[in-house]
Amino acid sequence: MDQISNQIKEATHILLASHSDPDGDAVSSLLALGLAIGKLGQKTTIYNASPIPAVYRFLPSVERIVRHIKKANTYDVALILDCGDLPRIGEASTTVSRIPMVINIDHHISNTGFGDIQLIDPMACSTAEIVYRLIKALDVPIDKAIATSLYTGILTDTGSFRFSSTNQAAFAISREMAELGVEPHNVARHVYGTYSLGRIKLLNLALDSIEISDNGKLSIMTVTDAMFEETGTNSEDVDGMINYARRIEDVKVAALIQEQKNGKTNSDSHGRYHVSLRSDGSVDVATIAGSFGGGGHSSAAGFQVETTLTKLKSDIITLAQNL
Repeated sequence: MDQISNQIKEATHILLASHSDPDGDAVSSLLALGLAIGKLGQKTTIYNASPIPAVYRFLPSVERIVRHIKKANTYDVALILDCGDLPRIGEASTTVSRIPMVINIDHHISNTGFGDIQLIDPMACSTAEIVYRLIKALDVPIDKAIATSLYTGILTDTGSFRFSSTNQAAFAISREMAELGVEPHNVARHVYGTYSLGRIKLLNLALDSIEISDNGKLSIMTVTDAMFEETGTNSEDVDGMINYARRIEDVKVAALIQEQKNGKTNSDSHGRYHVSLRSDGSVDVATIAGSFGGGGHSSAAGFQVETTLTKLKSDIITLAQNL
């Protein structure tokens, strides 16, 4: 922690980045640490390759997150947050790899250990928890804006304190953030409170797509480009839908296959897919994701793959034989 603190304090221009298609922990960790470093006087650039999901756009200073970065020699330190592997930040990964000091801050057990310095704690409930510790080490006062991001990161990555990753720190930090002015009901209202009509229509199509393995232990939900076009939605509207597939009686593992923008025309054409995996706790889906080149937590993981939809479903269904 001291080594990272010193690197931050000695830096002139710091790049903060997290994985593409960011979740609440990724967005919140970026903003909390970016705001904290700003209080030290260093210049920062906060980057994510993807549009920020609408439910997180209420976070203070979210407009500071940019989708493009400058040349590597613009920055002397890069802080990569909540990212198991550097390529997950997207096309900028090549540029980031050339920055003199790359610091890897994460809580995924499947993290590849990239970067010059690693701060990886699989026992943390979220990357936001680790960022909280780092902000304390930097001796930066936590104001309401930083507190709101830290609370949101912990809330979302613990599934509202329902996931097995929920630890004592999750409650202790959340209480402290509430004492600093965070309004839990207001955060929940933004994160969980309202859906567009398009999202409801997309959910209807996604639910209709659910397939169950012969042994009943695996469910597969599929979301295609055609569904997005029909409902006027995009990838951010998929957030949380996999939980419907996971909560089906007797299902141990749920998979959500999301087609990426690639011009695929039918299930027998090659395309690029993102697959999210969720477990009821009895199956380590990080290991499954790892076999496809991905990673994550034991109960929540994912991977990307280029194949046909037919073969991808077949490969996933094969997993059910061992459940």
